Amino acid sequence: MPNALPIAAVVATRDRPGPLSRTLASLAEQEALPAELVLVDASRESRSREAAGAFAEGFARRGCTLSWEEARVAGAGAQRNQGLARVSQDAVWFFDDDVYFAPACLKRLAAALQSDRRLGGVSAMIVNQSYGSPGRVSRLLFAVMAGRRLLSYAGCVVGPAVNFLPEDRDDLPEVVAVEWLNTTCTLYRREALPNPSFAPNFDSYSFMEDLALSLVVGKSWKLANARRARIFHDSQPGAHKDNVAARSKKELMDRHHIMTRLLGRRGFGDYLRLFLWESFQLAVCAVEKRGGPEFWQALEGKAAGLRDLCGAAKRGR
Repeated sequence: MPNALPIAAVVATRDRPGPLSRTLASLAEQEALPAELVLVDASRESRSREAAGAFAEGFARRGCTLSWEEARVAGAGAQRNQGLARVSQDAVWFFDDDVYFAPACLKRLAAALQSDRRLGGVSAMIVNQSYGSPGRVSRLLFAVMAGRRLLSYAGCVVGPAVNFLPEDRDDLPEVVAVEWLNTTCTLYRREALPNPSFAPNFDSYSFMEDLALSLVVGKSWKLANARRARIFHDSQPGAHKDNVAARSKKELMDRHHIMTRLLGRRGFGDYLRLFLWESFQLAVCAVEKRGGPEFWQALEGKAAGLRDLCGAAKRGR
C-alpha cells in the first residue's frame, strides 16, 4: 500500500553512483517515503541515472514518484534550484547523495516540522558530525568570535559567519532551537523558502549555501534540529574538492558574503574576527598537513580571495 508523505525531496548528485545507490537503498528502508523525489544529476556518465532507475518502480508502488533530470548548471545550489522548480508538495526535503537514514528519520522530521506552525525548517541529527565540547584554545577563540562566552555554541552562528552543528545529548528535548540548518538532511516548509532558494553567487562548489539559505529563512521563521531524526553522513570525495586553492578562496569569499550581506556585520571588529578566524583555519591546516603542499595551496587561495575582496572594495568607492 502507498504510504508516501506530502513531501518533495530534491537531491543534487554528480559522479557518485555508488553512494547514491546506497543512499536510495537506505531511503527505501524508511517506513514512509516522500511523495516526490527529484534527482538533478550533473554526472558525466549515465551510471547515476541507471542507479536511480533501479529504484523507480519500487518507490512508485509506495506512492513516491522518482524522476531524474540532467543538470543545466553544475553546482549543489543551482541543481537544487532546478529541482525545486518542478515539485508540488508543501514541504521540501533536501538531503545529500551520501547519507544513511536511521529508522523513522523522515517521519520524525515531518512530525517535528508540524509540531510548531512557526517552524520554517528542521534538520536531522548527523550522528558522526555533531557538536563536541571545544578545547581551551577553541573556547577562547569562539568567545572572541561571539563577543562573549557562551556555555555552548551548538547550533549557533557567531562572528564572521562561524557556524556550529547541533549537539546530541540525551537530556535535550527532541526538537531543539538552532540558528542555522545544513542541507545534508533538512526539511523546509516550501512557503518559507525564498525564490530562488540558493543565490546565484553560490555557484559550482559552494562552501556555505545552506547557511545562507537558513539565515534568510530564519529572519521570518523559527529553525530547529529534530534530534531523534538521525542520519550517518558518509562524506565522499569529489572533483569539486580536489582544487585546494580554489576551495580555500571560495570559503573566504562565501563567508565574507554572508557576514556582510546577510548578517550585516561590516565593522572593523567584524573584519578583525574574520581575519583571526581565517588565520586560525590556516594554522590548523599547517599543523594537520605538516606544512606540506596542501597548506601552501590553501594559503594561496586565501591570498587570492583577499586580493579579490580588496579589489571589490576599491571599485565600490
